[in-house]
Amino acid sequence: MFQLGKTIVSEDLIEKEFVCNLSACKGACCIDGDAGAPLDEEETKILEKIYPTVKPFLRKEGIDAIEKQGTWIKGDFGELETPLINDADCAYVIFDEKNTALCAIEEAYNQGLVDWKKPVSCHLYPVRIKDYSEFSAVNYDKWEICDDACSLGKELQVPVYKFVKQALVRKFGQNWYDELEKLAENHKKSSDS
Repeated sequence: MFQLGKTIVSEDLIEKEFVCNLSACKGACCIDGDAGAPLDEEETKILEKIYPTVKPFLRKEGIDAIEKQGTWIKGDFGELETPLINDADCAYVIFDEKNTALCAIEEAYNQGLVDWKKPVSCHLYPVRIKDYSEFSAVNYDKWEICDDACSLGKELQVPVYKFVKQALVRKFGQNWYDELEKLAENHKKSSDS
């Protein structure tokens, strides 16, 4: 573990390799699991605001789930998250012609209709953030549905932190990321010697 400002960063972000392989997993992280995407308070307000713009991109099942449950929900332990369709797919999931799960919010973003890409927890995946009172823990979440992403990352030699660079900068800022890169370089040098 490394301390970086008010974050504790797992060495796995530096040591493990990862590149999403959507052609292999078909976006399984958006349709498997037992909870929606984690959200923060500000993101719940954004979802409420952009829902009318995102709605035309959604599947009927997603619209039904959102209109029944809301644009966001509180999970079993009070955590904020996206609603699910029948306790499976994220309500914001849509599918392309190859049956790959995509995000309706990101599609609206890509078309310039909203200025918010998607929940930062989705953008960060496979990195998960856990906030505590004094610090945030930044961890790599290993899940077997991402085995193909681990293989591709190893083949391309892309560490987790580089794969999620844009999302880490979005969450913590460029200066934080620059410090993480320095830590990674120093860690690699000490591991190589």
